[in-house]
Amino acid sequence: MRDAYVIGAGQSSFGSFPEETYLSLFESAFETALDSVSGDLSTEAIDEAYLGTLGVGGRQIGLSGPAVTEHIGLHGVPTTRVENACAASGYAFRQAVTAVRSGMVDVALAGGYEVMTDTSADQTKWWLGVSGETEWERISGTTFAGVYAQMASAHLEKYDTTVEDLSRVAVKNHANGAKNPKAHLGFECSLEDAVSAPSVADPLNLYHCCPTTDGASAVLVASEEVAREHGDELIRVAGAGAASGRVGLFQRGTLTSIPASVQAGEAAYEEAGIGPEDLDFAEVHDCFAIAELLAYEDLGFCEHGEAGRLLREGVTDPDGELPTNTSGGLKSKGHPIGATGTGQIVEAFEQFRDKAHVQIEEPRYGLAHNVGGSGGGVTVHVFEREEAA
Repeated sequence: MRDAYVIGAGQSSFGSFPEETYLSLFESAFETALDSVSGDLSTEAIDEAYLGTLGVGGRQIGLSGPAVTEHIGLHGVPTTRVENACAASGYAFRQAVTAVRSGMVDVALAGGYEVMTDTSADQTKWWLGVSGETEWERISGTTFAGVYAQMASAHLEKYDTTVEDLSRVAVKNHANGAKNPKAHLGFECSLEDAVSAPSVADPLNLYHCCPTTDGASAVLVASEEVAREHGDELIRVAGAGAASGRVGLFQRGTLTSIPASVQAGEAAYEEAGIGPEDLDFAEVHDCFAIAELLAYEDLGFCEHGEAGRLLREGVTDPDGELPTNTSGGLKSKGHPIGATGTGQIVEAFEQFRDKAHVQIEEPRYGLAHNVGGSGGGVTVHVFEREEAA
């Protein structure tokens, strides 16, 4: 099996853009990704494309992938649209890596796009709800905030986790996002702000929830031979893990863990030949504050029940032992459903190229963790910076 490398990555700004379309947003992301490649990479070198989107609002549900690649000039390039809710482009990236590793292609494009702010709040809530369990949970009125609120309540009850711990996620990620010019909510907040915000679904309040966002992201994956033609420092996909899980909370044996995250993380670590203690930074899926705490525990950053301690001790701060969500995370940077997974990989790429807005000193290993829905599908990718021979 060949190795796969990330040779370019870029994203559009994330936010609310009434004047933009999913086509124009992805064009911006793709052009940024091309510009980030060391040396010229012709669009004719791209052999295949895998693009993630949920299709919020119902626009161009069929064949939106080819619509995007034709728009950016990849005429005739085989294009697959991937839908796995919020993990859509994490899985699209996985498919691109698989295609390169298999030898089927030398260069693959992975990415995602979503427009979420041009429909009413009720319509957007409906489109987000289709990624939850629809037969029992959604029909009874459960929203995604409600689902994660149940998980948060269970965690607070079982462990020493507090509402202040949930709020510390917001404070940390907003502090990082305030330095990211492409973040949707690029402002800082105080712990008092984050604790006293209006309730959304108890115990979750407004500052514990990510925004609905427009945006796109793109990543270029290549074989080692191509990667060595485009730079002295190589970013290798050292481990690729994925797992599916029960879509409905009522179908699971636990509310204080996402089993698919555990499985995907273990697979990625095993393939990379490292453990969580070797990571220099991580981007984890923080659609709600409790999701970041669960990620710490499920990915082995700490034992179950100790996520709050990591935050209190500053372990996941930019100057901590394991900086997490230096991009601002979903909470601050934003969560354009289909673009989120590869958006996390943009941050990893920029960290390794020493161009991140919150830069980690000489990182060697980084991780990206992307969750679909409340855990129905998860990808975990581990990246390693290598010196070119």
